[in-house]
Amino acid sequence: MSEPLLSVREIHTYYGDSYVLQGVSLDLHEGRIVAILGRNGMGKTTLIRSVAGLTPPREGDVIFKGRSLRGQPPYAIAQQGMAIVPQGRRIFRSLSVRENLLLPTSRLARPSGAAAADGQRKVWDLDEVLKEFPQLAERIDHPGAALSGGEQQMLAVGRALMANPDLILMDEPSEGLAPRLVQQIEEIMKNVREHGHAILLVEQNFALAMAVADFIYVVASGRFVFHGTPQELWGAAEILDHHLGVSGGGP
Repeated sequence: MSEPLLSVREIHTYYGDSYVLQGVSLDLHEGRIVAILGRNGMGKTTLIRSVAGLTPPREGDVIFKGRSLRGQPPYAIAQQGMAIVPQGRRIFRSLSVRENLLLPTSRLARPSGAAAADGQRKVWDLDEVLKEFPQLAERIDHPGAALSGGEQQMLAVGRALMANPDLILMDEPSEGLAPRLVQQIEEIMKNVREHGHAILLVEQNFALAMAVADFIYVVASGRFVFHGTPQELWGAAEILDHHLGVSGGGP
């Protein structure tokens, strides 16, 4: 197998004196989805923030496309081909849908289409994103504040795609969504993977994570207590029961 697109190596991350991530490591390859599962407060969002440079680890390293990200600010990390769909969407509510989507194409962002230079990956521009999210096309000139929760989530995903990233970090994309919209988010993630993007997914929705992930890590108290395929997780009854509150026995 080729070298990982993303390699997290024994990182230790703190919030002040609070020791959150206690030596976690993972690998993520191009065109794959890795899901991080665990109860609230176990360190899932901190892992996303550590990878993106928002809360840098004090020890260990994050390797992206073969290069260490140590000491780099978040904007420089993003310019190398990483985008984030943050928890709570974090769209610009006063800007229109169009303006939100065009933000990653500014001169300060990574040049549009760079990730698809080899011709094997779809280039996301405004037209392509609106084809993927027809609901946004219908509301292209509406302010973000006027969108429903589901539409805001689509806008957050579309904004990330506009950066044409190699890796998308998704933090609780199904949070607060109706079941119908959760199903749509599932299809979107599968489609994004088919176009060659990798996804590091933090998710509380167990069924969604199991449906989309190629590989799963379970975190508890800042450490990984399981790693394996979804099928292997179904066979780990103690992990399912104790750390995820799910009964074992298979789907």
